[in-house]
Amino acid sequence: MGGQIRAVPGAVLGWDMTAALAMAAAMGISPRAVVELLPVIEAVMVRKLNEEREGRRDG
Repeated sequence: MGGQIRAVPGAVLGWDMTAALAMAAAMGISPRAVVELLPVIEAVMVRKLNEEREGRRDG
């Protein structure tokens, strides 16, 4: 999802969910599973990406 990230200078805000759903559909993944799981995965990834970004700025 590297190219499908919503961001502002200094922070990642989330994923482009339209693109994520389209990619999942192309891969044959159940839309019901994607809708259920993707928000949880997105929240963790956004938090981790912002922590990494913050660490690089401090270090």
